[in-house]
Order: sequence, then C-alpha cells, then structure tokens
Amino acid sequence: MQQSKKSKRNKMPGLRLKGGIWQIEKRCKHAEGGWLRESTGTSSRTEAEKILIRRLAETEEEARRQQEAIYLFEEAGLRYLEEIAAKPSADTAAMHLDQLFPFIGDKPLEQVHDGTLKAFVDHETARGKAPKSINNAIGVVSAVLNRAARVWRNEDGTPWLRQAPPRLTRLSVKGRQAKPYPLSWKEQDRLIKALPRHIADAALFAVNTGCREQEVCQLRWDWEVEVPELETSVFILPESITKTSTERVVVLNAVARRVVESRRGIHEDYVFTYRGNLVGKLNNSAWKRAWKETGLPTEAGILKGVHNLRHTFGRRLRGAGIPLETRKALLGHANGDITTHYSAAELSELLEAVEKIVDRGIAQTPTLTVVQRNKEVVGKLSEKEKGPAVKIR
Repeated sequence: MQQSKKSKRNKMPGLRLKGGIWQIEKRCKHAEGGWLRESTGTSSRTEAEKILIRRLAETEEEARRQQEAIYLFEEAGLRYLEEIAAKPSADTAAMHLDQLFPFIGDKPLEQVHDGTLKAFVDHETARGKAPKSINNAIGVVSAVLNRAARVWRNEDGTPWLRQAPPRLTRLSVKGRQAKPYPLSWKEQDRLIKALPRHIADAALFAVNTGCREQEVCQLRWDWEVEVPELETSVFILPESITKTSTERVVVLNAVARRVVESRRGIHEDYVFTYRGNLVGKLNNSAWKRAWKETGLPTEAGILKGVHNLRHTFGRRLRGAGIPLETRKALLGHANGDITTHYSAAELSELLEAVEKIVDRGIAQTPTLTVVQRNKEVVGKLSEKEKGPAVKIR
C-alpha cells in the first residue's frame, strides 16, 4: 500500500487522461492565459510526461525569445512571403522556403549561415537538384536575412537581425548551366502550330517583345498606353511584375499588335486568359508536349522552356544589327540609364528596331555552332534536315 502511494506521488502533475489520450492541463506563466492546454496524442503516461517537459521548455524559450526580440528563420520567412505576395516570384519563394524550413526554420536568425545551411545543401545535392536551383534557395535565405537586418524593426527601433550576414556561399554552376536554344523561323512556326491557341498567342507575343513568362501571363489591359503621335500603343509594366523591380515599357511590332488585337474583348482585365481565367504559366504540359512533338532538343544541358522565346528575341535583334543599348532597353535589362519616360522620337527608334525582327530576311539568328543532337533525334529528321555532324544554325 505504501509503495502504491509513493508511485502516485512521483507522477508528474499537469496530465489528465481523457478518451484514452493524455491531455496537458498545466499552469504555466509563459503560456497564453497562464495555462498550457493541449493533447499529447499518446496513451502512454511515460511518453506524455516527456512531451509535457518538452513543451514547458519550449514555451519558456518562446517567452525568452519574445522578451529579447529573437526571431526564428521560419517567422522571418513567413513575413517575407506576406510582403512579396503580389509579386510573380512569391510562389517560387514559398517553394524554396518549404524546402528550407526543415533544416533552418527553428534556428534564430543569428544562427543562419553557411554552416547551418550545409545540411540543406548536402540533402538537395544528394537528391540530384541542380546547383542553380540550390543557389536560388540560398538567394531566398539572403533576401530574408537582409530584410530582417535592414528593413524590419521592433517597437523600440532595433532591427530583427543586428547585422546582415556576409554573402552566403553559392555552389559553382560552371559547366552545369543549360544552354539557351534560340529558335529558327521554321522551328518557331512548327512550335506555334503545335500549341493550344491561348498558349500560342502568348508565345507569339513573347517572341516578338522579349517579355518574361510572368510579364506575359499577368499582362493587363490597364497597362496599355496609347501613343497617338505614332498611331500605336505600348504597355508599361509596373515594377511589381518585372524581374528588375523597375518599370518597363514594352513596344509592339506588327506581329505583337496583331496578337493583342486578337485578344481584345476576350477578358476585361487580362490580355492572356483561358476559359475566363488568368494563364498561370506558359511552361506547362502543353508546352512540353509541343516542344517534344516538333523535334526540338530534349537532351540535358539545353533549355527547353519558355525563356527560349526571350533568347530568340534578343538574338534576332542582334542579327538585325540593333545596337546593344537599344537591345538592353527592349529586353528590360537593369540599367540606370533606362527609363519609361521616352519621348516620341525615342519610342519611334524602339519601334523601328522591333519591326526589323518581323522581316525574316533581316532578323537572322546569328550563326551558332551547335553540336548535332543525339542519334535518336537525328534519326527522326528527314534526310534533307539531317545535315553534317556539326550543324550550323
């Protein structure tokens, strides 16, 4: 009898059995309302006591962090996502943060550095992720840390992170980056023909304007601005949609104008839609299927996505003899001298440049030496198309 009483006295208070599962009901000055109430999820008293001890320690640590204004990377990452929610990059950033949280989510911002990121890098490398993809995730970590150090402030004015960390180490991508594949006119024609109408329209617009994928997908009618002096219109992309976070003017050649006119009246807000909905992305299953069916390269080391349309646009501008400064303006490259405040004469110069790539005789892709694709692909080509082992395009 005495042994039973002793055993009862040694049991940890704060646990109550309900429905076969131990529930925590423990006074705790650091918990909300002064009580810690939650399920342990176990029917084992021993396991429940371990969980209670851990939760009390976590609650105390959380209170200490709040008192000392110490933030975890997960807290900072979620705030970062809230602030960039309207940007095209938000979905990609969220994907990277989901991958990162299991490795550094519970670490205070001060403890996020190359050393603590190593486990993430090793894990992603082991599962075959490309260095560029891993570097993109590390870039998100840097963006979060820099914002915590330079932008976010506590009530007393102190930053979330006392000092921005040195640049996080990236993996070398030398020799690992996929090469762009500018399209020939015949390849473009075959690809456009194989795409569904709504994707084909968007792709034709992209290859004639140099717009990035999300600049096309989210293109709005209220971004269109009439230019009466030139009897045309342009689109002014806001800084929230561009990769460089600066406004960008998009001029339209004859082909791009025809695409825009064909889309007018289909949707009240967006230029490129499908069944009344915004087109989320162009590099979808329809694009991949059309790319493969038209005999375009599918081997590793060559880009197969929509970004090739932008490369094609740039190459054709160069092939048409357009000066570098003008090409940069048309491609929306980050440049302190580029502005959306163009005079009619300057817009006329840009329009003249993009009109040159409509003429297939002028806008030839610069000669490139491309190692012939593998034998399987060559075998699918006609005798006329095969050419030599090293093919000049």
